[in-house]
Amino acid sequence: MNTLFEITGLNLDLLIFLAIDISIAILLLGAMKFVSGVSAKVNATNELAKEDNFAFGISVAGSIAALGIVLTGAITGENAQSYQLEIIGMLSYGLLGLVLIKVGRILHDRLALQEIDKTEQIKARNITVGLVDAAGAIATAIIIRAVLLWVHGLTISTFFAIIAGFLVAQTMLILVTRLKERQYANNNQDDSMQEAFANGQVALAIHYSGQVISTALAVTAASHFLIYSPETLAVNLLGWLVISVIMTILVALLTALAKRIVLWGINLSEEVDQQHNIGVASVEMAISISIGLILTALMA
Repeated sequence: MNTLFEITGLNLDLLIFLAIDISIAILLLGAMKFVSGVSAKVNATNELAKEDNFAFGISVAGSIAALGIVLTGAITGENAQSYQLEIIGMLSYGLLGLVLIKVGRILHDRLALQEIDKTEQIKARNITVGLVDAAGAIATAIIIRAVLLWVHGLTISTFFAIIAGFLVAQTMLILVTRLKERQYANNNQDDSMQEAFANGQVALAIHYSGQVISTALAVTAASHFLIYSPETLAVNLLGWLVISVIMTILVALLTALAKRIVLWGINLSEEVDQQHNIGVASVEMAISISIGLILTALMA
């Protein structure tokens, strides 16, 4: 056994930390499915297996993926001071992440997409709204993870920073949604983007999902410009918001340029908004996320 540890570089402490983190992660992921059912006022198992509600499944999948993303920011592994602190930290950050993902969904419903009832639309099997809901949860999680990696320790200041960072995230997502609504209206004779979601325009949902996730990556990239300090937390968070706006604009410009090159000769508005071309929308989404990932890596 000692020879195996020497060859692989593993040690008993690391294996115990891994077992703790994986066990808590699986427990929390299971809890997310239950919470998703409770918030939608349905039995999650029945909705997924008996009712075969694909929209609900997509929404739950987004929430579970979002929690998994948050948990990657909560894991400290053998850097933790003790097994007990790792358990407390993983549970605390995991539960906080679960709550914030659900709160983010409520804020997204009431402030960003206030013209439609996402819960009722998902119950009615609207796959488009399920995709939008999942994308919003994942975008929120990406930024929560960035905050978890930015802060350190288990203090009141840490939790305040996480919640404040979460509010920065929601502000940016609402801002992007408003801009996309205006752009959609300008390209489609003042039609409503939210009404298009309610009418089941899947291509538009895919396009929008790419936009919100790339925005989350832009906000993540902005975090690399600031150093966490409890004493200057308010200034840092204000700076994060300002830099996030700048990075979001930069990502949008680079994405627009990349789309013109990759999708040369294609009228994107006509293909996605009017012809509901899922293929073109998927390429757009891939380009948006790719630019966000590349910029985040460069800033890191």
